[in-house]
Amino acid sequence: MYKKTVRDIDVKGKRVLVRVDFNVPMQNGQITDDRRIRESLPTIQYLLEQGATVILISHFGRPKGQRNLEFSLRPVAERLAQLLGRPVQFFEDCVGEAVEQGVQSLPSNSVALLENVRFHPEEEANDPDFARALANLGEVYVNDAFGSAHRAHASTEGVAHFLPAVAGLLMEKELRYLGQALSNPERPFVAILGGAKVHDKIGVIQNLLPKVDKLLIGGGMAFTFLKAQGYEIGKSLLDGESLEFAAQILTQAGDKIVLPSDVVVAPVLEPNAPTQVVPVSQIPKDQMGLDIGPDTARAFGEVVRAARTVVWNGPLGVFETPPFEQGTRAVLHALAESGAVSILGGGDTAAAAEQLGFADEMTHISTGGGASLEFLEGRVLPGVAALQDK
Repeated sequence: MYKKTVRDIDVKGKRVLVRVDFNVPMQNGQITDDRRIRESLPTIQYLLEQGATVILISHFGRPKGQRNLEFSLRPVAERLAQLLGRPVQFFEDCVGEAVEQGVQSLPSNSVALLENVRFHPEEEANDPDFARALANLGEVYVNDAFGSAHRAHASTEGVAHFLPAVAGLLMEKELRYLGQALSNPERPFVAILGGAKVHDKIGVIQNLLPKVDKLLIGGGMAFTFLKAQGYEIGKSLLDGESLEFAAQILTQAGDKIVLPSDVVVAPVLEPNAPTQVVPVSQIPKDQMGLDIGPDTARAFGEVVRAARTVVWNGPLGVFETPPFEQGTRAVLHALAESGAVSILGGGDTAAAAEQLGFADEMTHISTGGGASLEFLEGRVLPGVAALQDK
């Protein structure tokens, strides 16, 4: 962890601007999963204990630079106040004279949340004047929004040019776990990749393959690899533009890559659709593969149980639709029993672990979907690069 953190600076009596990631799932104004809010609590509580006044900035959804109250952070302020057990002042905007005056008159050692920063088009444009206007609200900047660190936006990268800028405790944790896995993992080191498209994971596969001892591939993307081996895949998901890549990487990888040996197929993707388990050499033309089969789940489980470090990005089947969650559940169960350092990245992987009851048994669940993917690709994240080095 080569960046300064909140522990490396004096924040007593200062207004600290904290970029958090409160982009939480919401339905009808109700938060359905508050994990990202809970993950921000250690940094907020640490700053309050050190005598700082905490001003929180976040985006929520995609309001496209317009003030749209469907994307207001007000419900988040209410939930945060409950979790902190103290009031959270909510501001109707994130810049402007009224906000500046309001922030100046905040009681010391209090917490405030600004309205959705993406109500302003200047945020995603990383406009320097907008970044300066945000910076005027604080004396120190803390980035604790790993989930947005791959974006060079005004609140994630621009502000860091105007204030002393350090990492929050969640950012530190994300960089430590993901960084350790990539640079110095305990071995055997196993990566599990699932999800829909090979195309989205090409950079990850290229970066991880030289580093891992085994790479297990499931989910929809497995069928592109099976097709590259000459198998009939029926109506299963095919990423045609990545077929050539899949064929090349299988030739390069030798026995490092482990593909499914059997799959669960159905004629349609519907809850409790009629299913059958077939070897990958016998997928019917009128069926689609929707989960890894039990033999594959056992084989993946054996590899995982022998591992010391496991990085997992992407579920192994359509876990949201029963009964196609069983492969993901079986491998999560093996991972929970393995005692390995387990690092889950990506929103769907986190949702699967949460839904299937394994979230608390994982070492670290990343709050960053796109950010964890780009980090695993070995790319520099602008929001991290902008922070002060130790």
